[in-house]
Amino acid sequence: MINILLSGCNGKMGQVISKLASEKENLRIAAGFDINTSIQNPYPVYTDLNKCDIKIDVIIDFSHPSVLQGLLEFAVAKKIPAVIATTGLSSSQIKMLHEASKNIPIFFSANMSIGVNLLLDLVRKAAKVLEGNFDIEIIEKHHNQKIDAPSGTALAIADAINSVLTEQQEYIYDRHSRRKKRNKKEIGIHAVRGGTIVGDHSVIFAGNDEIIEINHIATSKHIFAEGSLNAAAFLHDKKPGMYSMDELIESK
Repeated sequence: MINILLSGCNGKMGQVISKLASEKENLRIAAGFDINTSIQNPYPVYTDLNKCDIKIDVIIDFSHPSVLQGLLEFAVAKKIPAVIATTGLSSSQIKMLHEASKNIPIFFSANMSIGVNLLLDLVRKAAKVLEGNFDIEIIEKHHNQKIDAPSGTALAIADAINSVLTEQQEYIYDRHSRRKKRNKKEIGIHAVRGGTIVGDHSVIFAGNDEIIEINHIATSKHIFAEGSLNAAAFLHDKKPGMYSMDELIESK
């Protein structure tokens, strides 16, 4: 049995993970960490990580970027592998992950959905074939409570495209302020916020007289919860280092 410490356990995603984990035979949520203690859970919830005295095999973090530093310090001190599923991390926080990975296994993905990670592979292939002849635009849609924009997944898509191109593209977020024609070395990234949209990402390759669009739509948060639990099961016996959904998919 794999014991999990769930950071952000009383958030919306945390509660979905808790419910899904209760149906698993090989893992369980042994403890939670959250500043919100108003929700009753079948496991203890700590507001101070250092007070957690339960044996933990893996940490899953689905909380807020402000929590990351303290969480990593705790994980490194206790030698506990960590699945980082929180979005909106800064470049300096990504560096923190890489530093921590020298001492413990770190699993990091901008999106915990297997489908989204398949989309990343597809857009890399498309971008390589279509380079120079098609303009690339990314549109992401999320619910009206999402704080960060563009989404971490949209940026991961743009990075995946850039990784295979011979000329690096500039990311353009606001055409309203530019007032000039689009150039060939840019990727437009657009964010929509409204209603209860779980997650919708479209990549548009627009050429002369033809358009190719690759799209992924999430209709439930369960796909992200399932992905994070799969990542925890995958990570718990790994050596220190950085791991991603690519390694998880390859292990299937």
